[in-house]
Amino acid sequence: MDATPIEEKVASSEVLQFQQLLADLWLERSLNELQSRINSCLARARNSQQSLQELESEVFQTLVRQLSVSFKTNKVAIALPKGLSPLAVTHNTDDLVVLTELDYQICYTALPIDATTQLEQSTGVSSKQHKFWQLEQVISLQDLQKLQNQKPKSAWVLQDERGVLAWVTIATAALPINATFTEKLKRQLQPQLIERSLNATMQAIVQLQQLQALTVKYQQLEIQNRDLSRTNKLKSEFLANTSHEIRTPLSSILGFTHLLKAQGYNPENHRHQEYLNIILTSGQHLLALINDILDLSKIEANQLEIAKETVNIPELCRSAIGLVKEKASDKNLQLQLDIDPNATTLVADSLRLKQMLFNLLSNALKFTNKGAVGLQVQQKGVFIHFTVWDTGTGIAQEKQSQLFQPYVQISNVVAGRQEGTGLGLALTQKLAQLHGGWVEVQSRVNRGSKFTIVLPLTAAVANTAAEVQKGDRNSSEGESRVSVKTTAPQIPASKVATVMLVEDNFHNAKLMTTYLRKLGHQVIWVNSAAQMWEALPKKKPTVILMDVHLPDVDGLTLVQQLQANEEYCQIPVIAQTAMAMKGDRETCLAAGAIDYISKPIDLQALASLVDKYSDPNH
Repeated sequence: MDATPIEEKVASSEVLQFQQLLADLWLERSLNELQSRINSCLARARNSQQSLQELESEVFQTLVRQLSVSFKTNKVAIALPKGLSPLAVTHNTDDLVVLTELDYQICYTALPIDATTQLEQSTGVSSKQHKFWQLEQVISLQDLQKLQNQKPKSAWVLQDERGVLAWVTIATAALPINATFTEKLKRQLQPQLIERSLNATMQAIVQLQQLQALTVKYQQLEIQNRDLSRTNKLKSEFLANTSHEIRTPLSSILGFTHLLKAQGYNPENHRHQEYLNIILTSGQHLLALINDILDLSKIEANQLEIAKETVNIPELCRSAIGLVKEKASDKNLQLQLDIDPNATTLVADSLRLKQMLFNLLSNALKFTNKGAVGLQVQQKGVFIHFTVWDTGTGIAQEKQSQLFQPYVQISNVVAGRQEGTGLGLALTQKLAQLHGGWVEVQSRVNRGSKFTIVLPLTAAVANTAAEVQKGDRNSSEGESRVSVKTTAPQIPASKVATVMLVEDNFHNAKLMTTYLRKLGHQVIWVNSAAQMWEALPKKKPTVILMDVHLPDVDGLTLVQQLQANEEYCQIPVIAQTAMAMKGDRETCLAAGAIDYISKPIDLQALASLVDKYSDPNH
């Protein structure tokens, strides 16, 4: 028998298996090479400062190059929606909704940019369609769909669950008649290679997006950490400066009080009067410091309200100048005031406006050792400009952006130690903004500075309404920014009241008891809820001064209990507390108190309230 046919069959089968193996190896090698290059892109991306769009571009270009090598053709390209970057297409859901209405543009190609050779017609599409593989050419969605539907297929969609990301177009020449079996097998495997390559590319894009998101999060955390570190440093500096600012006047208060106690107070002794003035001034400084901190906290919490009234500009400016006159005299500096004759009145919160001017004048004096400090007022159109200028050392341009940041203090050789808390300018700017204005600064090193408060000139309100508003404010808000007057008003005998003071702090109780008795009132002092209920039946008071914080029962609870008691519900209760934030007054009134006064107690305001609510006709 002739065995040749059998041997040929065996040999032929082995050749076919070998050729199939070669084709499979080609497929896996192509995918491995693509994945290796993609992994390199991902590895570089971890330490790269490139944008997500740039990183995605590397992956797309890697896909184009690998397919062109695997298919041995330069007719490979990727088209993106025209006018949309990969970043926009991938992340913007709204853009994905309208992608079907967009044209596409070739963004990545295996052809060189200056290629001019006409491509062969190999896809069944007109030769004019060579644009499918030339950079920056625009293609319609309909043309891409034609390539996708033709046989053999020449366009594939790159997409995820959100929609179309891009189109990949590949044109391969027809197989020659004498093509080997391996080449035919490779052609059969091409769709599988393309699909798996697109899947690998999409996975890489997703990883890049995740990596970019983590990078952005990391950068945000870094910024937050720097901000927290800076805030922590500012907090430490603020606490250190605040501690010094509190201890300095407190030292004067304690020291001069000790001297008066040791020497025995003599009203006729001028030195003792001087000691008392120092104690009073130091106390006012402490109160101003606390008020600045509270005011800034209120503003940042949107809790500070301004009470507008008609302000006499010349009068207010002279008052502000008077507040710093002594400090200017101590430093031998001239104080100048220049007011535009047209600038007579404006509608503003007079207390806050004086506070702003005082802050700027104090700063100017602090940073000026020779020359002058002045306040100039000009009316410009519908705005009033309050300009505080000085001949001090000035502020460097690069530091001016820090001026209005809370708790930040700029070092200055003139001022020496960093006085103050760093709140003055920040508070001034925020108060100006609450008035609908702003603060401007001009400064040059060694040439002085100009700080200008610009406020809108609004229509004046009636004087009577302004006075009523001012009176209500003084009586209800109890803002203790003005010095306590040493001369008490005389109250007619008909208005002498029996006042029950519910206060657990001995020194505060002593102060109010002494003051009210000096005015002729009878004062019953109790320091707890139990003592109050025990004293009430013995002598029914005309007015009750109720401290909110008591050791046994909360003061507001006591107010509610009094209101619920038929025998005592008609007695006016005035809440007095160290709470000074917005809402505290409303809380006290809601509990049943008839009015509210904040600590430290303004004694004149206290006398007015007692007088007001002890009147039987009230």
